Amino acid sequence: MSSNPQFDSSKGFSITGPPNPSWAYGQNVDATPGGREWLEGEKAGWKTVDTAIEDPHKLYGLMISGIVPRPVAFVSTISEDGSTNLAPFSWFNQVSAFPPVISVSCTRSADLTRVKDTVRNIKDTKGFTVNIISEPWVAQANVSSVDAPEGFSEWPISGLTKQPSASPVADAILFIKLRESQIHVKAPRVKESAFSMECELLQAIDIQDPVSSEVTTTLILGSVKYIHVRNDVLNERGGIDPAKFKPVARMGGTLYARINDGYNIERYNWREHEKPIRDSILSKSDL
Repeated sequence: MSSNPQFDSSKGFSITGPPNPSWAYGQNVDATPGGREWLEGEKAGWKTVDTAIEDPHKLYGLMISGIVPRPVAFVSTISEDGSTNLAPFSWFNQVSAFPPVISVSCTRSADLTRVKDTVRNIKDTKGFTVNIISEPWVAQANVSSVDAPEGFSEWPISGLTKQPSASPVADAILFIKLRESQIHVKAPRVKESAFSMECELLQAIDIQDPVSSEVTTTLILGSVKYIHVRNDVLNERGGIDPAKFKPVARMGGTLYARINDGYNIERYNWREHEKPIRDSILSKSDL
């Protein structure tokens, strides 16, 4: 059993002002107590890692703990023979909004001999779904990361529900009904997910070891064909309300993270802010 404090499900999402609300153009980090404390840490020195000679396992651990927080793609695929697979991937993000394209990066097994079912299925069938995980069912999603043998379906042990697949049809009435489930790809989506994307393979890029030329990772680029989003997580502008969505993020090791706080920071418009920006540069040059 973990010695950590119990998860506090009563914590809600709140939006605050930024960490440094009085920041002005050109202001250095040491202008605030928090900034000065942060800069003090540099006195401990630096470690420079040469990625060409670093132990791959140590490099992996360093990178997944440094490139954080990462969104998690809960990927559902189906093989050519109809076997289903479910797996989480935190090397995932949006690539393009129009056309909508997402990326999922899948590493091979430690000995590089085994191609993951997810990659094989996507390459073979050209379709997959990406489901976003929310706090209430993160345990169900996490168990699907088990290193199960090839061909094993994680769906039964996850306790999650398949939303049936279907193909596009011409009949308008039936088409509307199918929109409520699955309308483009064969891989079922996770019904419990409040935000799911039906994706078609755009490109699969194999990443090779620069020395051995062995494939270590496959980068999947997927065209998003349909998005399924629950009405109860939408805000009045048609976007997602994080307080209702309760998305999870991945950190290093076995660490997940919750999102409880957000803060607004002004996005600067050059047309409106050109003069004070240029003035701040001139004032610093006079010092």
